[in-house]
Amino acid sequence: VQLQASGGGLVQAGDSLRLSCVASGQTINTYTMGWFRQSPGKEREFVAAAVYQNSRTIYVDAVKGRFTISRDNAKNTVWLQMNSLKPEDTAVYYCAGDRTNAATSDRNKYDYWGQGTQVTVSS
Repeated sequence: VQLQASGGGLVQAGDSLRLSCVASGQTINTYTMGWFRQSPGKEREFVAAAVYQNSRTIYVDAVKGRFTISRDNAKNTVWLQMNSLKPEDTAVYYCAGDRTNAATSDRNKYDYWGQGTQVTVSS
């Protein structure tokens, strides 16, 4: 599976962005799909995940109420809608796929990774 993330950019605090992740090579219908982010000098951290069953979603506390993950299996695509962005959201954002559908925030459980898209939020 190849994952292509896009949609990052430079925005001001309070603005919104929508990241997209398009999968190719294989259907992601039964995967948990997640978004992670990494800032300079920090470890890659979990942001959100969408489990393939029951439309269940998982978020890190820092983005709850501001970010929304969604997916369209027919389009093999996952999105991350980011509202009310803050400077601390600045990072490279990666989409990832877990073929075991573990519904987890553990990055070590994810098998496939996209190349990352830069999000920069100015104050």
